[in-house]
Amino acid sequence: MSLRLLGSIDLPAHAKEGGFDHAAVHHGSSRLYIAHTSNDDVDVVDSASDRFRHSMHGLKGVAGVLVSDERDLLFTANRGENTIGIFAAGGEQQVARLSVGIRPNGLAFDPSLGLLLVANVGDPDVPNSSTVSLVDMDQKAVTGTVVLPGRPRWAVYDEVKAAFYVNIADPPLIVGIDANHPSEIRETFAIPSKGPHGLDLDSRARQLFCACDEGKLVAVHLDTGEVRLIGNLSGPPDVIFFNRALRRAYVAVGSPGVVDVFDVGRMKVLETVPTEKGAHTLAFDHRKNKVYALLPATHRAAVFQDD
Repeated sequence: MSLRLLGSIDLPAHAKEGGFDHAAVHHGSSRLYIAHTSNDDVDVVDSASDRFRHSMHGLKGVAGVLVSDERDLLFTANRGENTIGIFAAGGEQQVARLSVGIRPNGLAFDPSLGLLLVANVGDPDVPNSSTVSLVDMDQKAVTGTVVLPGRPRWAVYDEVKAAFYVNIADPPLIVGIDANHPSEIRETFAIPSKGPHGLDLDSRARQLFCACDEGKLVAVHLDTGEVRLIGNLSGPPDVIFFNRALRRAYVAVGSPGVVDVFDVGRMKVLETVPTEKGAHTLAFDHRKNKVYALLPATHRAAVFQDD
């Protein structure tokens, strides 16, 4: 057994359809930030005691949440108003709110340059609206835009190559953008499975882990370009997190409602942990090896310890 259930955290009830989306932990303040999309809120949880603290209001359609421990910043992608929010993590004071592209979702951050990448889903009726916006933290301004070959999902930053990587749903690709020269796509990896969705990085082993809608977990080696199938998932996935210490990947599958746990070294499924139907998103505290599965039907977060 890998994931051991510790309990659950009650969160505010949903105000409308939408449930939860991305979540991230700020380790400096022991706070877990959860995009409560249906409430236009970010729910704040004390990850030391695993208790709900309060909600941050007025973030219309909030979908993406990202934390920078290095700069103590919290970023939100507010898909319902085409903005991003920048907050002081731990205290939640808003630093800025900026207009970006259409329906922002995915987020990745280069703390050394202070550069935030925002992956904008776009509008199928608006040509070339699937883009990334580049936001400079010092200027508090959008300093560049790159048109993507399709609708983006999630994004990550690799400090070794100083590059951002973005999942593209269709055509199934991962594209790389140089953080030092972010005016165009630098490299492209074809993914042999439909619908790249969740994305995370093993910087030490130089691998991206991509969870695809077709129910496949794929690895991409960033130095060689090799693409390989790790294994089959229990269904269409969403969020994936990589545990570098234990070399495991956690993949949230909303239907049937499970977390698939993979040993990525042996390319083997360790276990499939039931959560709740519709539970398509996770958070991961890498310092405590704790996994939070967000349960939309009962507006809770299930808390697991990985041993």
